[in-house]
Amino acid sequence: MGNLFFDNNFLKLIGIFLRSTGVSAAVFFLTLIFAVPLALIICCGRLSKFALISKITNAFLLIIRGTPLMLQLIFVYFAPAYIFKASLDRFVAAIIAMVINYACYFAEIYRGGIQSIPVGQYEAAKVLGFTKWQTFFRIVIPQVIKKIIPAMGNEVITLVKDTALVQVIGVAELFHAAQTQSGRLVSVLPLFFAGLIYFIMNYIVSKTFDTVEKKLAYYK
Repeated sequence: MGNLFFDNNFLKLIGIFLRSTGVSAAVFFLTLIFAVPLALIICCGRLSKFALISKITNAFLLIIRGTPLMLQLIFVYFAPAYIFKASLDRFVAAIIAMVINYACYFAEIYRGGIQSIPVGQYEAAKVLGFTKWQTFFRIVIPQVIKKIIPAMGNEVITLVKDTALVQVIGVAELFHAAQTQSGRLVSVLPLFFAGLIYFIMNYIVSKTFDTVEKKLAYYK
């Protein structure tokens, strides 16, 4: 353990950690990029005036939010092989499962933000001649964004840590690499490095959301 910093293992370890951190970052950003817009679609389905659409969407939300993300990862990866006799790439399966899971949580955050807007604002927009879409995108959404930033920040921080779960289907991300190297070197240093990297990533996310929240506070 004490010689880790003085032999070739250290340089090799740095290379492994850089690659695995890149995988974790890719899972994080791809999940965020696809889950945010998908969540809006799910939210619209949840708030739909058509009972059938609303009930189906609500049932889907209950299933996704009521089962572990790890189980969903396993299902998305292995189910196609049993149902369609075709297999998904591990990384692709991980992204699909993560996107669906987080889109459902983001959708409920959106719903809370949308339903917090007073009815009077919709009525005022109608009097001013705004269409429903204009009201939604010009009046409702800007206010919703301000309201949901803290809750979204918490979920995104959780997302950083949840990238570690993709190792369950064999994706070699940061935590997977740390575990493997910790066993190989019989040392806890790789786990410490991984924890430090997760902390730095979450610190950046936290500061980013704090900055956005402060800037939005200037707009009334």
